[in-house]
Amino acid sequence: MTTNHDGERRWSIGELAKATGVTIRTLYHYEEIGLVPASERTTSGHRRYTEADLRRLYRVRALRGLGLTLEEIGRVLDRSSDDLTALRALLGAQLAELDLQAARVEQLRERISGLVTLLDQAVMPDPERVMATLELHSVYESYFDQELRDHLARRRAELGQVRMDDYRTEWLTLLREARRLMLAGTPVDDPQVQEVTTRWEAMATGLQVADQEVNEQLKDAGMALWRRAGTQLSAELSRQIDWLEADDLPALLDYFRRARQARPDD
Repeated sequence: MTTNHDGERRWSIGELAKATGVTIRTLYHYEEIGLVPASERTTSGHRRYTEADLRRLYRVRALRGLGLTLEEIGRVLDRSSDDLTALRALLGAQLAELDLQAARVEQLRERISGLVTLLDQAVMPDPERVMATLELHSVYESYFDQELRDHLARRRAELGQVRMDDYRTEWLTLLREARRLMLAGTPVDDPQVQEVTTRWEAMATGLQVADQEVNEQLKDAGMALWRRAGTQLSAELSRQIDWLEADDLPALLDYFRRARQARPDD
């Protein structure tokens, strides 16, 4: 390291690499793409990095650690130091991507956790049931493509685990109450049935995403999945819920449908 006539320090490329932990090869690359060029050269052509160069390099490392590409970092650093608009936009996009990745990981964690629970439920798990569950996951993904699954993942992340648990509790409560009324032969226009149906619809609305077009796509995908694998889905749910019979879910969904149709305004 050297100093100039006014006492400002200068670093050779090797000294800068040692001081910052960045390899010489990386520094060559940063200069080649114009990201961190050496501000000065000696009379013999050797690079000399100034304190401003050092600060720029540290900023590059910091932004790289946030997941920004070198091209994005260059655009941010080339703007005025008091103009943070580009950085805000890039970090906002990066945060959204990280949220999506986290939601995808949570979905995958739940799927694996469910399979682990299934395998732990019996001393000798039924291989056929395990494979049937895996098959259902595959069928689900064939109707709900990655884009739709991402919309669902984002919505789950927005709601948070506590609210999602509350929705599950409400779903089970309404399903059980509707089953009781159905088995008792309660007419679909009965106030009790209408009240349960209204709560069921409100719960479904609360789970919807903000984009109505996407909601329609999700609805269509769900209906197509039900037509394809409704029997398997009903059987799987009946194994998870001890009071639900395999034939109950299709009957309950039809019960709700008829209750909606029985309303005077419908």
